[in-house]
Order: sequence, then structure tokens, then C-alpha cells
Amino acid sequence: MLHSLKAVVFDFDGTLAIPTIDFNEMKQRAYDAVKTIYPNLPDLNGLPLLEWLDMAKKQAAKENLSILDAMDKAAISAAKDVELEAAARSDVFTWTRNLLSELRKRDITPCIVTRNCTEAVRIVFPDVDQYCPVVLTRDDVPIVKPDPDHLHRALALVSCLPHEAIMTGDHLMDIHTGKATGTLTAGVCTGEATREEFEAENPDFIAADCWDLFLQLAKFEK
Repeated sequence: MLHSLKAVVFDFDGTLAIPTIDFNEMKQRAYDAVKTIYPNLPDLNGLPLLEWLDMAKKQAAKENLSILDAMDKAAISAAKDVELEAAARSDVFTWTRNLLSELRKRDITPCIVTRNCTEAVRIVFPDVDQYCPVVLTRDDVPIVKPDPDHLHRALALVSCLPHEAIMTGDHLMDIHTGKATGTLTAGVCTGEATREEFEAENPDFIAADCWDLFLQLAKFEK
């Protein structure tokens, strides 16, 4: 299996790095910040932050309110505060650097696509550029995963076709992103989703962590 891959694309938090972000806290802080600008905010309704913000901005736009940029800045600033606080408490998993090095030895390019901000990723993984030639955070793309454009952009940077790559992450969103893009998919049980939740989405692989996934893929070479 490894010999047929040109790229392995990873999510970051919960996949290559210890998850420390409190997403409920992030959403609440963003909600409180935006509410000072737009009191008629829709409820969070369990949506991820960026999807909720998009919904709120569409509602404000229907009311012909010229506050969309201010809403954006308030929400993203509040979210970034939480991300940076979490980054200070996090680190990459003990096997992360070794895993990425092993992939590169096999001429497989590791990439990262994440909804986190660039600054937080580099706090957690300051030497990331030595291991990952492509790191696309939300700061680098016009629209983030699960929109397949995020993953397509990463693959284009390494001249890799979707069927030559595998999208790997700890969230069901990563499986949805990979399937929408046409890559193989792998769920790792080091963060958001459980094995049972992954099984319901039928990814190509489910592993305890990314190192376990590497070992699974390597078995196909024997």
C-alpha cells in the first residue's frame, strides 16, 4: 500500500498533536464577542465555529447590516485566543517526528491541512517545516475542510492526484473531506471520534493512532 502513495495528508490537533482545544469554550467566547456587534445572533446549535459564523453572517446580510467584517474579526480573534492558549499546553505525539521522517524516506510526502491557525500550529510544532513541506491552515486557504478545496490545494502543491493520497484524521470531518476529494481515508482514535463512530462512516482504515496506521499500511508491502 505504501508504495502506491505519493502523499499522506494529516489533520493536526488530535492527529499529529495532543488535543487540548476546548471547542465549546472557543465557540462560547466567539459567540459572546460577536453578540456585542450583532445582538440578534442565531444560536450555536451544535455547529462548528466557522459554519456557525457563516450562518450568522448570512443572517446579518439579509438584514442589510454592514457589520460582516467586524463579526469575522471578533469571532476569529476570540477563537485564536483559545487556540493559542491550547497550543501552549500541547505538543506533538512522541512518534510524530519519526513517523513523518519514515514517510519521507519512502518518498511519500506528508502534508497537514487544519482548521487551526498558523501561529498555534507552529507553537506546538516549531520545526514542522523540517518534516512537512506542506502545511495549510485556515489562514492559507479561502475555505477550509470539509470543503474538498482545502485538500485539493494541498495535493496540488505536491503534484499528487487524489487516488495517490490518503486523508488521515481524528474527526469524522476528515473522513468526509477525503471522500469528497477522492482520496483514501483513515480515522485515528486519538482525538474527537471513537472507533465505533468511524466504523459508521466506513473509512478505508481505522487505527489506534497514526503510527499504528503506518504499521498497517506497511504490512501490505510484505
